[in-house]
Amino acid sequence: MDAKLWEQVVVLHARVEHDLGRTLQRRHGIGLSEYRALSRLAVAPDGELRMQELADSIGLNQSSVSRLAVRLETDGLTRRDLCPKDRRGVYSVITDAGRTRLAEADTTYAEALTAALTRAAADPQLAEVATALGAMPPVAVS
Repeated sequence: MDAKLWEQVVVLHARVEHDLGRTLQRRHGIGLSEYRALSRLAVAPDGELRMQELADSIGLNQSSVSRLAVRLETDGLTRRDLCPKDRRGVYSVITDAGRTRLAEADTTYAEALTAALTRAAADPQLAEVATALGAMPPVAVS
């Protein structure tokens, strides 16, 4: 991969992440990291992951995932649980409210992702990489 293409990937990533985060926050009151955490927890066995596993799965460090977990718990979307075999191990567990919020946000996420990639495909500087990622041909997006 050449440097120009990599730069396009970086710019595209930043734009899409910004659009996704803004849309999820506006419509569902959760940020992109919260959405990703709920998504990972929802498919995990018993709806739970050790905090370090959750951090690794969404690309956060331990400190960041701890703050994220507090926000999710405060909103009632997750709860903490101690590992029965190792009392030092802490799990994050998705709640019914978390599953509901995730289900509500899933369609928004998919729509916002498609819209962001479609806009990128219409940008001459990003069209190549956006198209390579499967973006639709440019259409009018409001």
